[in-house]
Amino acid sequence: MKSAKSIDPAVIELLPKASLDGVETVWDRYEAQQPQCGFGSLGVCCRHCVQGPCRIDPFGNGPNKGICGASAETIVTRNLLRQVAGGAAAHVDHAYEAVEALESAAKGTINYPIADEMKLKQLAQGLGIDVSDKDKQELALKIVEVAYSDLANHENKPVQWLMAHAPRERIGVWKNLGILPRNPDREIREAMHQTTMGMDADPVNLVLATAKQGLVDGYSGLKLATDMQDILFGTPTPVITEANLGVLKEDFVNLVVHGHVPLLSEKIVYWSKKLQAEAIAAGAKGIQVAGICCSGNEVLMRNGIPLATNFLAQELAIVTGAVDAMVVDVQCIMPSLAQVASCYHTEIITTMPIVKIPGASHIPFTLENADQAAQEIVRRAITAYSRRDKEKVKIPNHKCKIMAGFSVEAIIGILKRIDPEDPLKPLVDNMVKGNILGVVGTVGCNNIKVTQDLIHVELVKELVKNNVLVVATGCSAHALAKAGLMNSEGTEKYAGEGLKTVLTALGQAAGLSAPLPPVLHMGSCVDNSRIGDLVTAIAAYLKTDSAALPVAASAPELQHEKALSIGTWAVTLGLTTHLGVVPPVLGSKMVTELLTKGLSDVIGGKFYVETDPLKAAEGLLEDIRAKRKKLGLPC
Repeated sequence: MKSAKSIDPAVIELLPKASLDGVETVWDRYEAQQPQCGFGSLGVCCRHCVQGPCRIDPFGNGPNKGICGASAETIVTRNLLRQVAGGAAAHVDHAYEAVEALESAAKGTINYPIADEMKLKQLAQGLGIDVSDKDKQELALKIVEVAYSDLANHENKPVQWLMAHAPRERIGVWKNLGILPRNPDREIREAMHQTTMGMDADPVNLVLATAKQGLVDGYSGLKLATDMQDILFGTPTPVITEANLGVLKEDFVNLVVHGHVPLLSEKIVYWSKKLQAEAIAAGAKGIQVAGICCSGNEVLMRNGIPLATNFLAQELAIVTGAVDAMVVDVQCIMPSLAQVASCYHTEIITTMPIVKIPGASHIPFTLENADQAAQEIVRRAITAYSRRDKEKVKIPNHKCKIMAGFSVEAIIGILKRIDPEDPLKPLVDNMVKGNILGVVGTVGCNNIKVTQDLIHVELVKELVKNNVLVVATGCSAHALAKAGLMNSEGTEKYAGEGLKTVLTALGQAAGLSAPLPPVLHMGSCVDNSRIGDLVTAIAAYLKTDSAALPVAASAPELQHEKALSIGTWAVTLGLTTHLGVVPPVLGSKMVTELLTKGLSDVIGGKFYVETDPLKAAEGLLEDIRAKRKKLGLPC
């Protein structure tokens, strides 16, 4: 059975059940919203002051300026800057909480150990901190001091986390453009000020400010958060588990973690193991934890917890009738969850002071009460199990084996087994020979405007067929995992001969009897910094600008402001960045051309918009081949 709503067989199976159960889903609400506002879709609606809202007639028959005189170019770029600043704010806030957690862990005031002392020392050395005669608590506090100094920087010096980790050649480009960020909070505040009524009206200046927000996200959001979390919870290494709603178990207490911050979900995993006996006493066979969105990715990478589903199908996890509790923290959480859960026995539990949902239970989570909150949440799930209506349970029999946990450190660890002295050499040699034509990172979301997972999957199948190594994060990783692109069988089925040869050799080096998967799962949304670290390492090895590498990025089904900010960061790295959903910028031809063509002349990267996955793949392949040609490599 084909569906215009999703290619995920579990979703296709559960949508009729949702309808029979009287459950309104995201697809129903999307249909009710039609037709959506054309002015907003083009980016030419302005609500930045109370004289509006103003809109520009895209056909030239009506108003061509807002009440204040703002042109379409000004309105489109102001809106874009605010969206990217919003995405950066989400990740910087996430990172700040992780910094606070590391500080408290180092002081011994919370029950979180420092798990990765090696990464702690490596990070300290990279920041110029003397590691001699310091224990891990002292080193952690020194690192926290650097992070806090970036967040409290009142001078014009750039963010230290960026200066320590970004490609050298890129820093020179950003400095010349005047977009090196100083203090992430200050830059986000300035972007909000810059886009108020009566402020910046220059679209070029506004686009450069948007690029600066991409750097804020990349280094004070993504990179900072990942580094802190690796130190606290451990740097991921390869794990094997399963993905899709078939991972739920009918005779187990099913507890789903959803959101983005592992500070909570790590404790849920720990206490779910500890309280298995209580679940058995309640009549279950045990407790099954599964993950949605990036909380799922975080506990997958470090604990091998199975993935339930990605963004668009979060309501359908409840529609299975088998989820006893869903605990959420921040970001990408549909307010509809409590209403859906009211049709079943499922308890929705919010935990953060900035995320509350009418109809949901709220168990406050803090670093200090983490263990108590996690125990209460797990026990709520056990209690809910006794209320489960077996007549309403329908768990789709769809799941795929997946291999995940490919941090940069894990990849280099595998390569060291081939060349202990020069681990990047085997990877680079195969790129030079053309066995690996290039690398593409796929990131981001689902978007209701397109068939769920379709662009992710069809784009990537075409890329790996043409010997492109794909690395993935976020909901893109979920989509590719569900489609069988994150296991050895996926390599045999989909990879081109050159790529298959490389992945087979790496699989053997890793001690497997099978190839590595054609898509390497690198983690959550903030773990896009791992892709940046890999690009930076290859550029440094080759002593070239990252903009020259045969590397590209793609957000096949972007919907969140975070995806725009991540994509903007990728463009600042000099990468062609594909968007599979049209962003709200088409109301200005000049701005559209600046983002998709003009940017490459000044910053090295550009956005590439293509909604057809096969055409998008061909466009990315052309870009990779053009960069290979400039490097003198075979195409």
